[in-house]
Amino acid sequence: MSVLARAIEAEGLTTVTIALLREHAEKVNPPRALFVPFPYGYPLGKAEDAPFQHRVISAALALLDAPKGPVLEEFPDEAGPNEYPQASGIKGSHLAIMEDAANEITALRPFYERWVEAHGGRTAVGVCGIPQRRFRGMIRFLQTYARGEEADIDARPAGLTVPQYIRHCVDDLKAFYYEARMAQKPTTTEPEIHTWFWGETAGGKLTSQLAQVMTEADDPAIQRVANGLAR
Repeated sequence: MSVLARAIEAEGLTTVTIALLREHAEKVNPPRALFVPFPYGYPLGKAEDAPFQHRVISAALALLDAPKGPVLEEFPDEAGPNEYPQASGIKGSHLAIMEDAANEITALRPFYERWVEAHGGRTAVGVCGIPQRRFRGMIRFLQTYARGEEADIDARPAGLTVPQYIRHCVDDLKAFYYEARMAQKPTTTEPEIHTWFWGETAGGKLTSQLAQVMTEADDPAIQRVANGLAR
């Protein structure tokens, strides 16, 4: 959206962007952007909370008063009193399927493939370019990095740094788990899936470890990538 905003503004139309990824907005520099610290898919915060969503929209439109751009502001609140559960607020559980995320994704694969088949081949998995049947190798790559060791993988495009590519891998990992869970338990709600992933799975634990390692890095660029991992 940040790239589109720049292109649209170049044609003479004023734009405001709501950004879920601060590091992307910082890199692209759209004319006006409001970073919101909400889970993916919820750019205005909690669903069906109209007053809170109006606050987000008002904060975004207020950027139109800035004398010049690019402008990047941060919305000061989390998702409100009825907030969607955040990873940082979910405690671990003894109900984890397995200790090793590689074995866990193997166990969840039939459910994920059932989801894909039921939806005509549509899936949110595919950002990192690694086929889901090769995710065990991706997990080993992520585990190595989470231990603080030097890590890389052949599938990483030359134009992406290792931390940036880890972000792509984690996005695919989350999508895999969420779609598998929706096939496994069709009546479960999104907050329940979110709580399950962060509180009861080895994949959620691994993602939290990656975010922690990146947050503690000396490189501000790596710290920015960490911002969106455990959400």
